[in-house]
Amino acid sequence: MPDGRGATLLEDLPEEIIDTILTRLPSKDVGRCRAVSASWRSATSTPEFMLRHHRRQPSLPIIDGRGMVVALGAGVLWPFLPGAKHRDKVRLRGACDGLLAVSWGSRSYVCNPVIRKHALLPQPQIHQNQIGFAQDVDNAIIGFYHHHPTRELRVLWVSQHLHKYSLYILTLGSDRPRHVEVRLPTASPYSMEHKLLAVLFCSIHFPVVDHGNLHWHPYCATYLTGVDEQIIVFDTQVESFRWMPCPPRMSYNLKLFNMKGRLAFSGSSRYPDTGVDVWVMQDYDAEIWAFKYRIDLSVVDQAPFKREKQIPLNSRVKWMRGIASMAALDDGELLGMFDARHALRCDIDGRFLGLVNVGTGQYCMEFTQLRLKESIIPFPYHAMQGEDGEEEPFSIEHV
Repeated sequence: MPDGRGATLLEDLPEEIIDTILTRLPSKDVGRCRAVSASWRSATSTPEFMLRHHRRQPSLPIIDGRGMVVALGAGVLWPFLPGAKHRDKVRLRGACDGLLAVSWGSRSYVCNPVIRKHALLPQPQIHQNQIGFAQDVDNAIIGFYHHHPTRELRVLWVSQHLHKYSLYILTLGSDRPRHVEVRLPTASPYSMEHKLLAVLFCSIHFPVVDHGNLHWHPYCATYLTGVDEQIIVFDTQVESFRWMPCPPRMSYNLKLFNMKGRLAFSGSSRYPDTGVDVWVMQDYDAEIWAFKYRIDLSVVDQAPFKREKQIPLNSRVKWMRGIASMAALDDGELLGMFDARHALRCDIDGRFLGLVNVGTGQYCMEFTQLRLKESIIPFPYHAMQGEDGEEEPFSIEHV
């Protein structure tokens, strides 16, 4: 009903229209709306609303800044530590369904930066030696994924003890990871399976997700097969490894990333080369790549960088050409690290589109190829929450 001045109040709109409006709001604004009225709080707290809201959120590329996660598409920062005292100890390990997997020292956590909640992850802790003494093991999260057959979220671990490696899978909500055997598509000696886990345990590359599966940079496969033309794939449905071929005639500056929901690959056929060829997976099941376009980075407009005096201009542009420091925002826009505070945006024709501020004084910023899709869905695994009195290793702030 209109008020005394003839204006229509938002509460007077049909419920389905109000629901549509609230669903389209950013996560932070939904939180503000919950404080407006009890009816809005109730409407935005149902599982159905939160799931619809999550599905509408953009999938944003993530930059990891040693204790600070940057979702570039929205320009928001999530510092895990307000101060710098323990920032070096925080490591981003994975992202899935709006949640982030992080490690802090020997502990690992899953957290939701939007609702500022986190939970301790149980992990392989000890190993009994032959004389019965318990010994510590080193654990590394190498993947975080959605297991579609069961609709569960799972964490993929590699455990290392006395130069031996084991594979574990933790289902969020369970109290213990389960050990799984490493299976490769063809018969291989035990040493190949051992090397696979060793490479993934030490890898600095985040897996790229496509069709729900995890894909690792071909540099990882090179150590195993001696061939630069293989991608390691972890099939998250059957939970086993296999190989995928790279696009043909690609040998330098190789980069695996996700472009608008599809697996993409970039690189050069020769070195040095100021151009970058971009390929996109045309048929995932048949593993057929299609050439997309060639980017000529030599024509990037250098005028905006002339005011930067600390590093010579030609050195900065040459550094930017290293495709390993770049990521795709969408079908026609690339992002490359420029300095400790900025990323450079350019289109596929090399035209300068602007600089993106990714933080102040970040000495180590990395394009992860992970994506963050904001979620206001609460943790479904209350048993994993820390007990009262447990030391809080970090806090999550939304900037």
